[in-house]
Amino acid sequence: MTDTAWIDAALTSARPQAVGALLRYFRNLDTAEEAFQNACLRALKSWPQNGPPRDPAAWLIMVGRNVAIDDIRRGKKQTPLPEDEAISDLDDAEEELAERLDGSHYRDDILRLLFICCHPELPATQQIALALRIVSGLTVKQIARAFLVSEAAMEQRITRAKARVADANVPFETPGAAERSERLASVAAMIYLIFNEGYSASGDTAEIRKPLCEEAIRLARLLLRLFQSEPEIMGLTALLLLQHARTDARFDADGEVILLDDQDRSKWNKALISEGLALIDKAMRHRRSGPYQVQAAIAALHARAEKPEDTDWTQIDLLYGALEIMQPSPVVTLNRAVAVSKVKGPQAALDMIEPLAARLSNYFHFFGVRGAFLMQLGRNDEARTAFDRAIALANTSAEAAHIRMHLDRLQRDSQPRGKKAGK
Repeated sequence: MTDTAWIDAALTSARPQAVGALLRYFRNLDTAEEAFQNACLRALKSWPQNGPPRDPAAWLIMVGRNVAIDDIRRGKKQTPLPEDEAISDLDDAEEELAERLDGSHYRDDILRLLFICCHPELPATQQIALALRIVSGLTVKQIARAFLVSEAAMEQRITRAKARVADANVPFETPGAAERSERLASVAAMIYLIFNEGYSASGDTAEIRKPLCEEAIRLARLLLRLFQSEPEIMGLTALLLLQHARTDARFDADGEVILLDDQDRSKWNKALISEGLALIDKAMRHRRSGPYQVQAAIAALHARAEKPEDTDWTQIDLLYGALEIMQPSPVVTLNRAVAVSKVKGPQAALDMIEPLAARLSNYFHFFGVRGAFLMQLGRNDEARTAFDRAIALANTSAEAAHIRMHLDRLQRDSQPRGKKAGK
């Protein structure tokens, strides 16, 4: 590491814990964030000369808190300070603060911080942007680039999110067991959303948005460190690792999508796969199954298959059946139909998805999958109609290009017969 790289790493690692604690002290998101930034500036001056503190997070909290209190005194001389209870213990001893952080407070501080970012009052796009800014510390420019919007638009999005949070009167008390479980589920969903924002990118945007996947994995690992015995958090982390492991094999040199069966599996990241497999195996031993664990188990079956033909599609079908019970959704059924087509054939799969037509009438993947099943059955005219509809609904040029490959194949299959007829 360079002279400053270790400082950057320490500040990034300490950020959720420090901002979370400062938020508990001041009960204001802007004040907490500003206090942390001021503490970071002092760290950049002090640490290179004096070396790293014993506990960087405790140092940042102590310094950030003191600087913020000084700013309040200077900026609002006519306004009385909050009661001591509102800004916690004012003792400046780093050792005592570090000991407190090693207790139960810091876990709820971080969970509260994450929970605020995924407050139900906020739309998903604002949740993700706020989490990336406040928890992860990404700059507005970095977040804007990942979402393909201007810095001004992203700044507005984050500002609106902070205003909503301020108006929502989020409780700051330590949550009970039931509320903590609720919060945990909300935070896990928000992390999953961040990952999907990166994972669903394609073509020219895939590389730009790849950091979103990496940041989601970092947040999932953070959550796992806080809740080490929660099987669903193990499942979530395993799912993200196993999905992200295929990144280098998912697109060709032109940015076109490569289907799972056609991917070069030597490009899959074996270290991420090993970590993900170990986590899902550990989660399953708890015998408290949940949606993230089931999805991770499906991803694990794909990851364990050295060749496409080694994939255990029967087990994948069973797992999707379990997921349908846990989270009934036409999209889950559509995914299950792909497994059914491998086990029972395309007609059984087509019969499964036909009842979904009305609910998925504007869903790109429905028509892509339906067209593939029809093509396998030799019903080429119907397949062509489905593929045309899929292209009309494509969200990206890469999705459209993938469907055009199927149409080209249909065209090639029909040409030889046409030439023979003309001879």
